[in-house]
Amino acid sequence: MDSLITAAARALAAGDPLGALNRVALRDDAPALALRGIAMAQLGDFDRARALIKSAARGFGAKEALARARCVVAQAEIALGSRDLAWPTRALDHARATLDAHGDRVNAAHAHALEVRWLAFVGRLDDAERRFATLDTAALPPASQALQALIEAGIAMRRLRTHAARDALDRAARMARRSGIGALMAEVEQAAGLLREPAARVVARGEARLLRLDDVEALFASDMLIVDATRNGVRAGDIVVALATRPVLFTLARMFGEAWPGDASRDALIAGAFRIGHADETHRARLRVEMGRLRTMLRPLADIDATARGFTLAPHRAREVAVLTRPVEDDHAPLLAFLSDGQAWSSSALALALNASQRTVQRALDALASAHKVQSIAGAGAAGSRRRCRVSPRRCCCRRR
Repeated sequence: MDSLITAAARALAAGDPLGALNRVALRDDAPALALRGIAMAQLGDFDRARALIKSAARGFGAKEALARARCVVAQAEIALGSRDLAWPTRALDHARATLDAHGDRVNAAHAHALEVRWLAFVGRLDDAERRFATLDTAALPPASQALQALIEAGIAMRRLRTHAARDALDRAARMARRSGIGALMAEVEQAAGLLREPAARVVARGEARLLRLDDVEALFASDMLIVDATRNGVRAGDIVVALATRPVLFTLARMFGEAWPGDASRDALIAGAFRIGHADETHRARLRVEMGRLRTMLRPLADIDATARGFTLAPHRAREVAVLTRPVEDDHAPLLAFLSDGQAWSSSALALALNASQRTVQRALDALASAHKVQSIAGAGAAGSRRRCRVSPRRCCCRRR
């Protein structure tokens, strides 16, 4: 490897993409193309980066398995950065095995971490945790250790383990400072800021207040019965009743939680659960059927007692009832949460991350675009001609930079 390639590689490792480009920008051999592609990815030009890495992979011969494997890892990282979640994970597995076989521990661990990030992106947290537990970071450089700690913190936050998240973020901050990479230090600081921001809103006895992530963790550890509108379930301690697939039952449970310790009237329950303005006997009969189903579902946690006006929730052991919601109530809040990372997402990637159909996501994007909350931008490269969207910088307050 010549001196310019070595110097460019060191510049990229130090987070200096412009310094790397100054050394290899006019070269078109395979190693230079690969370094140029990585530099363009660090600068945020993912389409150009993708094309350069593909050219580099073609330029390496069939006997240069190690270099081709590194190109696959770079392509996977570019795909994650551009929120293209449909890239082939089998190719990354094969590349990681090749890197391990050739003793390239740093890039093998990086490939491992990319797989964990992909699993977390698509909501497979159990698989992500299992894969992360097999990752050995002790011998990695500081920048790589910081990235692994960020992944660990992200999983811990989604699991509501705030102490573990803070410990991981502290390690990430130390490793980022040791690496001297400003962009990495800024990313760690941004992640740490999530612990200081409102993560949810709780309604109890008619009063609402915002909660941070550690407050939500404490709420779940308390002896309260919680109607969780962030996951569409009812929980008390370790007992969780999932109602995500029973929207009518969950709406009824939420109305009971918001009315507690009082009762909810039959007319209000019918209007809220069935979305009608005027109730007749058929609706009252349907309400009785749904109430029977909800009583059965909530039997481990609470009873539902009839009153002269309607119904009230009677917890078995919990002394208080609360309703937990997102900080801002919006039908499309999960979609906006993904878009708020500042990256442009394709509708197919959002569908994969949200575990929804692409047509459902497209309808939601159309509604948000009409409200000027997201904007559609042109997409190319691996995403083809699919529409890509991001949060509108003018109208949405949840965009983070």
